[in-house]
Amino acid sequence: MKRKMNGYLLAGLVLTGTLTLLILLGFFWTPYNPTAMSGSEKLLAPSLWHLMGTDNFGRDIFSRVLKGAGTTFLIALCTVAIGGVFGTLVGALTGYFDGAVDSILMRLNDAMTAFPSILLALVIISILGGGKYNVILALGLVFIPSFARVTRTAFAALRDVNYVKSARLMGAGSARILIAHMLPNTMQVLLPAVTIGFNNAVLAEASMSYLGIGVQPPDASLGYMLSESQGMLGSAPWYALGTGLMIVLLIFGVGLIGEGLQRRNGEVD
Repeated sequence: MKRKMNGYLLAGLVLTGTLTLLILLGFFWTPYNPTAMSGSEKLLAPSLWHLMGTDNFGRDIFSRVLKGAGTTFLIALCTVAIGGVFGTLVGALTGYFDGAVDSILMRLNDAMTAFPSILLALVIISILGGGKYNVILALGLVFIPSFARVTRTAFAALRDVNYVKSARLMGAGSARILIAHMLPNTMQVLLPAVTIGFNNAVLAEASMSYLGIGVQPPDASLGYMLSESQGMLGSAPWYALGTGLMIVLLIFGVGLIGEGLQRRNGEVD
């Protein structure tokens, strides 16, 4: 059956695509130097010259939001990649094989999920130190169990279906069955999980940077910028508004994609 693109999916793709283009632009060009300070342009309100105003150091907030969004986006993307790849591998093995493999890997998975994910990430960061690469590593590790659980359920449901049994009878190896036959049929479950994981990674990174234990200056981060703007809510509310709006729109856009994928799968099923 041909799948239709619903309104949620279309709106999410348009919004997320637009934000992604802006973020990619920020990697190569910004209207002003995000770190350049100007004593004569402190706390300027939004205008044609400074779309989101300036902060207490005279830095252009729009330029900093573009850079900060790029850092946050990159961290979330790498986090999902690490958690998704290793979590899918663990989930596929435990879902397809029974016995000792399932028991050992899932006990390790349960041990990691015994701790709140953010708390575990904070412990790892406290050991490794701040910085975007350590944040990526910490969040990537704590996101593995959630992807493993989702993948295990999907692969276990497909383990005894007819086309998998047929592939075994024809002499296909386990690796071929997992990759060529089962993995493509779990995409309708994994893709919504990726969108949820991405949004959770954005919130986790922003939370840690807000607390000052995530991304460190001079690297820009939306969470760290929110922390900076907290003391200027009365004198420069546009700082918090511009930074918070970027976080909300990014999460909202990816969330719409996830909702659209789930509705699309429901219509087909």
